[in-house]
Amino acid sequence: MAATPAAEPPHPDADRPEVDRPEGDRLELVEVLAALGHPVRLEIVRRLASGAEAFCGEVVPDLPRSSVTHHLKTLYESGVITRRPAGRRLYLALRREDLELRFPGLLALVLG
Repeated sequence: MAATPAAEPPHPDADRPEVDRPEGDRLELVEVLAALGHPVRLEIVRRLASGAEAFCGEVVPDLPRSSVTHHLKTLYESGVITRRPAGRRLYLALRREDLELRFPGLLALVLG
């Protein structure tokens, strides 16, 4: 009898409620600018600028896990990105539409 592959354990953030991310109309300019003001976070946003959802490992620079966690949390809680856990992977996407509606032209200026 063939062995059934083991199910992938859930990502650590899989059970986290999505309450710590502001709705589009509640994005605060100060929070967004603070999140974009760090070179690592700005690079993550640049890598997500295409609009496609991307696996965390594709867009996050090679940094210690604690640093990655901090930067992603800052971007998420400010409302700049969304995150979607899938198995052991975490997928990220830029909230381009929400940011453009709330702060027209901001991303174009920041991303150059």
